[in-house]
Amino acid sequence: MIQTFVLTLILLLLPVWMPATASAQPAPMPADSVRAILDELDGAIARKPEYRARKEARIADLRRRLALTADTLQQYALCKELSEEYLHYQADSAVRYINRRAALLPVHGHPELVDEVDIDRAAVLGVMGLYADALHHLQRVDAARLDTALRVDYYHACRTCYGWLADYTIEHRVKRKYLAQTDLYRDSIAQNAIRSLDCDIVRAERAALGGKPDEAVGILRRLLQETDDPEILSYLNYTLYEAYMAKGDTARQAYYLARTALWDLQRSVREYASLHKLARLLHERGDLDRAYAYLNCSMEDAVACHARLRSLEVTEIYPIIDRAYRDKAAHERAVVTGLLIVLSVLALLLVGAVVYLYRWMKKLAAMRRDLYQANRRLHAANLSLEQTGRIKEVYIARYLDRCVTYLDKLEQYRRSLEKLAMASKTDALFKAIRSDQFLRDERKAFYRDFDKSFLDLFPRFVERFNNLLQEDGRVAPKAGELLNTELRIFALIRLGVTDTNSIAHFLGYSLATVYNYRSKMRNKAVGDKDKFEQEVMRID
Repeated sequence: MIQTFVLTLILLLLPVWMPATASAQPAPMPADSVRAILDELDGAIARKPEYRARKEARIADLRRRLALTADTLQQYALCKELSEEYLHYQADSAVRYINRRAALLPVHGHPELVDEVDIDRAAVLGVMGLYADALHHLQRVDAARLDTALRVDYYHACRTCYGWLADYTIEHRVKRKYLAQTDLYRDSIAQNAIRSLDCDIVRAERAALGGKPDEAVGILRRLLQETDDPEILSYLNYTLYEAYMAKGDTARQAYYLARTALWDLQRSVREYASLHKLARLLHERGDLDRAYAYLNCSMEDAVACHARLRSLEVTEIYPIIDRAYRDKAAHERAVVTGLLIVLSVLALLLVGAVVYLYRWMKKLAAMRRDLYQANRRLHAANLSLEQTGRIKEVYIARYLDRCVTYLDKLEQYRRSLEKLAMASKTDALFKAIRSDQFLRDERKAFYRDFDKSFLDLFPRFVERFNNLLQEDGRVAPKAGELLNTELRIFALIRLGVTDTNSIAHFLGYSLATVYNYRSKMRNKAVGDKDKFEQEVMRID
């Protein structure tokens, strides 16, 4: 019963406990946030000349003011500002202005300036990687005689120098010794700090390095909301990176390293650890292009600043990223070469297809042209056949009617002759037989009927025929006539009767007469005389 009760209680509490456990875990860093800060960092790297110009302008102003002042204390203060401007920007120039400060010593009423010069010189020598010399100058300083502010600066310089020695050392026993020294000076800073901010930063550092990254993150995020000093913001973001490194959160490591690098670049700092560490992290995440660009930027700045430790750190990772970048570039070149070959082959195939299609288009165009011409000829033939059929219908009907009429008239003429013969009117009979009036009347009636039938078929024949003639050669029927002799000859030609013998027989003229009429009309043609009769045959 007890086991059953316990099991039931666990099952009831499990839904409550699970969300609480899940909520204790921080949400993963959104990929968009990392991508956005990296894009912003890319823009800052592109604006490095702009930031450098502002830095150089500040330095130039300080140097101008230094050249104009004769007061020793003011000269010392300006040299101190210049050495601080150059400290993480150009170490050899920082050394020059520290030497100038030392040359101005002693300054009456300020004995602490001797220790201040040693502390600042140690900081510059540490940047340059001369750690033994830096420790030598720090060991000359008696911390007990320093005021609180300068003592904190001294402990900061000692902690930084031993931290660099720990980073520089490979042998584990010596590294642990230097890390212990660093931690001791961190305690000294916390005990002597004037600002609560310094104490909180030390507490966060110790939490991050002591296996309490969540505590460190809580402190550092609060501090980020309480300060707007770019140098402190850069340091806080870097410490957040170290805390998330202890937690194994690579996305947030990249995010806070990028924010640190952003502040460093905007301050025109050349001695930094953020950018090459970010390059290493991005290399592990597969972003080789950015890793290579960030590493080159780090190398350029470390060399310009004469920061030996940073140069060595960059040199350690540079061959790995450079080899990976070169392999990627070679792979991309191989891919591009392959794509170019494929595109070339496709282009050749496309050209072949275009040529093939062009030839077929030409053939198709020729076929369409031939088909169009054939259709036109077929249409003209259809029209001609239609017109021929209509002509045949009209003339067959008319001439059948004319034949019946002739038969009737011949019958009447025969009867009239029979009557004269039966009445023994011999003289009248011979007179009627000898007379050709009947034939003349019938011929006139025949031509009138022909003219009427023809003009019914071609009502504009006279007008269009005259359009083919010169102005002075045009013909017109007389009053009461439909067609005259010339028009009747060419009307027969339009109907397809082109043989001169047939025309002469039809009209009752001699061959010479018909030939003369045809020649005369051809000579009066407007265009080509040899094609005149062909043009007549096309009149509709």
